[in-house]
Amino acid sequence: MIKVGDKLKIECYKHNGYLEQTSEESIVLEVSDDYIIVANNRTKLIEHDGSSHRTNEPAVLFFYKNNWYNIIGQLKNTGLFYYCNIATPYIIDGKVIKYIDYDLDLRVFPDGSYKVLDRNEYTYHRKKMHYSKDLNKIIESELKNLIELKKANQGPFAPNVVKNYYEYYLNIKK
Repeated sequence: MIKVGDKLKIECYKHNGYLEQTSEESIVLEVSDDYIIVANNRTKLIEHDGSSHRTNEPAVLFFYKNNWYNIIGQLKNTGLFYYCNIATPYIIDGKVIKYIDYDLDLRVFPDGSYKVLDRNEYTYHRKKMHYSKDLNKIIESELKNLIELKKANQGPFAPNVVKNYYEYYLNIKK
């Protein structure tokens, strides 16, 4: 049973089962039937080719059991950015959060503006890995839902949500 304070790895896969990236350590801040929230700071990322690097800033990550996206709030010196992956709902396997990434991303900037990223990568992988029509519908629908959530400033996009979770993370980490 996962609980607040546990340390988890995060594994990001592609549709074909290929392990794309592993994030070494995140601390659980909240667990519910519908989501898990974790945070990390300068965590080590290991890429599919074996290379590794550390993230540049603290982050609060929101994973969902019923939504095809996850949301990363990045606390940069220049403000709060969000990096949102269109991805399968997460599963927990031991002490690892796992999901399949579907390339499309939503980048949200501190001024509230946003941009959809990686459409070309999505189109390429959709053809190469033979995504079904149903899967394509889910991906497009979830991207639309994510944008609506952002426009309404709800969930992780609501004022102070990421900041409050980050302060909680600092207290747990002590």
